[in-house]
Amino acid sequence: MKISLNGFGEAAATFEAGSGVTVGMPVKMTGNGVVGGCAAKEGFCGVAVSVRGGYAAVQLRGYVVLPYAGTAPAVGYQTLSAAGGGKVQVDSTGRSLLVTDVDTTAQTCGIIL
Repeated sequence: MKISLNGFGEAAATFEAGSGVTVGMPVKMTGNGVVGGCAAKEGFCGVAVSVRGGYAAVQLRGYVVLPYAGTAPAVGYQTLSAAGGGKVQVDSTGRSLLVTDVDTTAQTCGIIL
């Protein structure tokens, strides 16, 4: 991609991190103020951008690049859900998000949350 969307509209919040939460993975709310990893076909609220001392900074808005599983998403609004293993997938039961770029070689996609 010839342009950079890094930093666009970013907003993050700090939550308790459930076990297994790692940097770069899509996360969901699992309890009051607690986030955890997502299984396949689950909706995600954001992406863990930092995990330290039992807490996770979760990006809830803005541009992120995530690995995808299965069919490559198309550029434009796509319905995405978690694919498990820190990836996302095209899924009719997911969340409508703007896909801005797709790298089929690296199997990643840039999305705006």
